[in-house]
Amino acid sequence: MKDLRRYLVLKYIQYLVLSSSNAVSTFLGLLGSLYTLIILQSAKVSSKSTAVLISSLAKADILVSISVVSEMVAWTFDIGISPAAFTSALLQNLLAANTHISCLLLSCVAFEAYLITFCPTESRHLRTVKNARLTSRIIWLLVTAECALLQTDDLLRASCLPAPTRSPTVLLFHFSSTAAALLRSLTYVLGILLRIVNVYIYYKIFFSVSNR
Repeated sequence: MKDLRRYLVLKYIQYLVLSSSNAVSTFLGLLGSLYTLIILQSAKVSSKSTAVLISSLAKADILVSISVVSEMVAWTFDIGISPAAFTSALLQNLLAANTHISCLLLSCVAFEAYLITFCPTESRHLRTVKNARLTSRIIWLLVTAECALLQTDDLLRASCLPAPTRSPTVLLFHFSSTAAALLRSLTYVLGILLRIVNVYIYYKIFFSVSNR
């Protein structure tokens, strides 16, 4: 459990403290996720809702691995991936999806810690493995839909050709562009709110434990 706590601290620093990821934090995060997935396979770790959330958090780094490996292969072998604009946008969207999934899952872990600290008995029916798995699936589905929308917008921007004003292609372009812009604004605001909420939760937990 100490190793899992250290992993959560590492992830909180990586996604909710640092303004943006860097090579060092990304590398440490990937190593921590790999080590955590190995730990979670041990029989010593009980199957609880927190373990389910942490497992899903570690698996989210698969998206980072795909992006890093793709860039390394292209750089090492000097491969010109085509179309370049599509591939570049896809890799960036995968990294963004990893960040959003991780932030949401970390917030779920923080909320669960809040429930355990302040209302352990009353919240027991909520803190189940089934609910944790359902929550993880919903988060993955929402972020996957977000990634698909952003990728569609990037693809349309890269391949948009002159066309009549009322053509289906132009209408689809305007719709996806507006939806993508609203989604980017929403995720930015949501990211700030999640940072504030997480700080508040752990502030309350810290002083509650200190007073005891």
